[in-house]
Amino acid sequence: MSIRVLTALVVVVLCWGSVAQTAAKPALHADHVLVVKKDRTLQLLNHGQVIKTYKIALGGDPIGPKTRQGDHKTPEGVYVLDSRNVHSQFYKSIHISYPNREQRAAARSNGISAGGDVFVHGLPRGFGYVGAAHRLKDWTDGCIAVANEEIDEIWAAVPDGTPIDIRP
Repeated sequence: MSIRVLTALVVVVLCWGSVAQTAAKPALHADHVLVVKKDRTLQLLNHGQVIKTYKIALGGDPIGPKTRQGDHKTPEGVYVLDSRNVHSQFYKSIHISYPNREQRAAARSNGISAGGDVFVHGLPRGFGYVGAAHRLKDWTDGCIAVANEEIDEIWAAVPDGTPIDIRP
C-alpha cells in the first residue's frame, strides 16, 4: 500500500470517527431551567430530571432578590425565558421576563424603577478567551453568565417560553 493511499485511509477513518461521535451525542432539550444562586448553578431540566448543570456568575451583589434598577442583584422567583438576542453586547443572550407585575408595582410604590434587561448570557464580545475563569467573581449587573460554549448549548436546548426558576 502506498503512503498516499494509507494517509487517505487514515484521514477517512479519523473523519468518520469524528462524525460518529458527533452523531452519537444527543441534542439537549430542556422544558425548565433552575438557577440556585447560593450554589452558582444553572440546571437544564426535562420532565423534572436534571440533564445538564452549569456553573455561573451572578450580579455583583448576589445576596437577596433584585428590587430596583442598578442594585447589581440577580432576581429571584419564577420567570420565563421569552426572547433571545444574537446581536447583544454579549456573545449571545436570552431574556428573562423580570420584573413581574408585583415587582413593578412594589418598585413604583417606592418611587423607583424595578429595572429590567436581565438575561442569561455568554461573555462580553471580545472576551470569549476568558472562558470558565469568568466565574471566579460575580461580575454582571444582575444577569446570569456562562461561558460562550455553554450559552451555545443552552441556546439550542431551551426554546422561548421556557420557565426559569431562580432561587436564593
